[in-house]
Amino acid sequence: MSLTNAKTYGGTGAILSLLGGFIPRVGSLVTLLGLVLLLFAVKEIADEIEREDIFRDYLVGVILRFGALIVLILALVLAIGFAVLKGAPFKGMEEGFEGMRRLLAPILIGGLLAWILFVLGTYYTRKSYEKISSEVQVDTFNTVGFLYFVGGILLIALGIGLLVLLIGKILEIVAYFSLPESIKKEEVSEKVGGKQKWQRSW
Repeated sequence: MSLTNAKTYGGTGAILSLLGGFIPRVGSLVTLLGLVLLLFAVKEIADEIEREDIFRDYLVGVILRFGALIVLILALVLAIGFAVLKGAPFKGMEEGFEGMRRLLAPILIGGLLAWILFVLGTYYTRKSYEKISSEVQVDTFNTVGFLYFVGGILLIALGIGLLVLLIGKILEIVAYFSLPESIKKEEVSEKVGGKQKWQRSW
């Protein structure tokens, strides 16, 4: 069973999703394309080793992380809209702390909710990568999942979290390009609950 497509999709997708953050104007589109390719890669792996839960966990992780971005954007739009309607920043300055509190509340609440969703998203991504690591015997996937989860938690400390996530993203490229070209499914001589064994073939 070939993993060539997963290797190509995943490696390319991981590179694009990393570079997208550094490209002006079209960076978001590049990142989105990279994410789509990563979804294809995980789907290929899940289908080849007959573990749909791997793709399901990864998809849930993507949805939660995307939801975090939407919540953050909505919070910023709400705060800006509120500020315009209330005549901020000048009126906010006249009202003192109370005025600033009303302006910052949507951002703080939205930011907290977005962080929670992002952490949950990285948790499901970690689950998916741990299963891939176990099935294809590429330990780097396990490391990537761990770094994503820790980076998501530390994201509240912005600088540290972003650094950990960046390291995880770089290792993600290594993980996908470390995939074997194929894996062979062999029946275990002494079946236990119908379990099967996978053998890598480079």
